[in-house]
Amino acid sequence: MIVKPPLVSLSRARIPATIVTGFLGAGKTTLIQNLIKSANGRRLALVINEFGELGVDGSILKACAIEGCPEENIVELANGCICCTVADDFLPTIEALLDRPNPPEHIVIETSGLALPKPLVKAFAWPEVRARVTVDGVIAVVDGPAVAAGRFAENPAAVDRQRAADAALDHESPLAEVFEDQIACADLVVLNKIDLMDGPMRAKAEAAINAELGRAVKILPASFGRIDAKTLLGIEAAAEDDLASRPSHHELEGEDHDHDDFESFSLTLPMLRTPEELLARLKPLIERHDILRVKGFLAVGGKEMRLLLQGVGARLQHYYDRPWAADEARDSRLVVIGLKGLDRAAIAAALGAA
Repeated sequence: MIVKPPLVSLSRARIPATIVTGFLGAGKTTLIQNLIKSANGRRLALVINEFGELGVDGSILKACAIEGCPEENIVELANGCICCTVADDFLPTIEALLDRPNPPEHIVIETSGLALPKPLVKAFAWPEVRARVTVDGVIAVVDGPAVAAGRFAENPAAVDRQRAADAALDHESPLAEVFEDQIACADLVVLNKIDLMDGPMRAKAEAAINAELGRAVKILPASFGRIDAKTLLGIEAAAEDDLASRPSHHELEGEDHDHDDFESFSLTLPMLRTPEELLARLKPLIERHDILRVKGFLAVGGKEMRLLLQGVGARLQHYYDRPWAADEARDSRLVVIGLKGLDRAAIAAALGAA
């Protein structure tokens, strides 16, 4: 059996993913609980990035034991703001879900309250996932009373503690700017906690939301996040192809990359004597050629296990993941990913590729 490459044909139907954004305490986890209960057994996978004193982590979702979303389909990312750790944590997690023998029918991603949704949407343009997943929609959950009061979050002090506790956070933005980014990226806005609002408060919250919407986006009122899955899933926004209409305070001129900005290629390598032999050659190559990702399955002499290698920038990880199958060709294949213009010949020659 030949090890299949990680990229798949564009002709294969892509799995939809829904991004749920909103501040700590807005009601994202409650919304997702209701979504799961009304999904009618659809096979969901949840990627949870929320944490903090008032946040509700994946343990409550795991306790739901709802058909269609078993505990093993709930993945928690505890290494900080998801928009700041896209390459390190998020992309490998999505790939692992896609590579399961029975992959999910829909992926739901709950971001940290401080996460900026647009960098996460951009991640779906990476070569490893762009042909396999599409962003069905970005849902912004808004704490109605807090927005009406100009606080944006129910407990700003708790949000500040969350910010201080996150070593990976590389944007220290005022809450107003993060709120604006979350709304500007949304395909659907859920105005939550309307049971705690009178008419003037609701009007004030809706005005604050509409001020940040640059396009036609529906605002749905909700109490305790009670919205049916039929409404939340199946938006078919393909948000990764619509980045220009989703402005952000945190973009630098020229930083956007579309699908065609990346390229990838695979190499067949000779059997390794040791993993360290390959690492010693890879590290200077990654720096010299500005390689973004490397990944592959490799054969090591005298080892009955195949070696799995993954790298994000200069950070390389490797381990033996399973024995080679009896009918499996022990080929060493390495996929190299970077921006357009990679010197394939030089990289192949330095690695001794066939």
